[in-house]
Amino acid sequence: MKAKRIVFTAPCTAELLDFEIPDEIPAGKVLVKTEISTVSPGTERAVISDAPNCGGYKDHVFPRRSGYSSAGYVVKVGSAIKSVKEGDRVIVFWGSHSQYNLVPEYNVVKIEDDNISLEEAAVAFISTFSPAAIRKCRLEIGESALVMGCGLLGQFAVRLLRAAGAAPIIAVDMIESRRKEALDNGADYVFDPTEEGFADKVKALTGGGVKVGIEVTGVGAGLDETLDCMARYGRVALLGCTRDKNFTIDYYQKVHSPGITLIGAHTRARPEVDSAPGWFTQRDDIKSVLNLLSCHRIDFKHIIPKDPYSPADCQSVYDKVINDRSFPTLAQYNWTKI
Repeated sequence: MKAKRIVFTAPCTAELLDFEIPDEIPAGKVLVKTEISTVSPGTERAVISDAPNCGGYKDHVFPRRSGYSSAGYVVKVGSAIKSVKEGDRVIVFWGSHSQYNLVPEYNVVKIEDDNISLEEAAVAFISTFSPAAIRKCRLEIGESALVMGCGLLGQFAVRLLRAAGAAPIIAVDMIESRRKEALDNGADYVFDPTEEGFADKVKALTGGGVKVGIEVTGVGAGLDETLDCMARYGRVALLGCTRDKNFTIDYYQKVHSPGITLIGAHTRARPEVDSAPGWFTQRDDIKSVLNLLSCHRIDFKHIIPKDPYSPADCQSVYDKVINDRSFPTLAQYNWTKI
């Protein structure tokens, strides 16, 4: 059977192409018909534009595919599948922007709560990147926290820090609309990092500096400014993927002397099985986000785009992702629109 998927065929080029789905589903695999897949602007900008440090992609080698957070319905299952069955609504993680995803059972999580829409579920996996960083910082209830960079992961970090009991939460971004969005998502204060006296204002608000910093920009200036805002013995999670290795940081004054802990927080830096405090598996973090949604501790409804894109519009979408830094923090493809 033929189906459609989005393929990055060359730098800055996206096409909707045909591919074949096997008639027989291999043992241990699940075939999911995608309804909604979510765009990860930072990652997908890097992947399609051939930026360095893009995970498993070899530099300058195309074609490539992306789109690792989606939701849909189980169509077929291979032998020995226990956790899902045909017809179940599920989340697929580490799949791709495809009309159908054929993935190992491990990469499929059943949506138990019928009140959670597929649009919300398609966001769940991307949203887990932020709690993984927060967990690694061992945030305590009532501790101050700063989020540097309010793109998609930064907005999730603000929401989840609030659910985790951080206070106050300070969100930082140069783009005014993102600062406003952070306030809507639960930030107590927002700042433009270019304003005069920015770090001094943060320290005044927090009695000498923030305890937890979530750095989401992935650039040296973002880390440098985060460190300027930290309290002694603070913890900083490096959540944003760094594409440029040329960081200039005064490590003695900003890390060594104040005893700052820097934590690698890439979402793949997790255990495969057996979650532990501070270290959840991807599946367990997805389930924790679903629990938070079910219990109304967090809410994705108002950030879900009202008019998702057709996959046929993929080139124009990625033109915006590449060239427009004010591109919406959350965008989705609706695969029923093909």
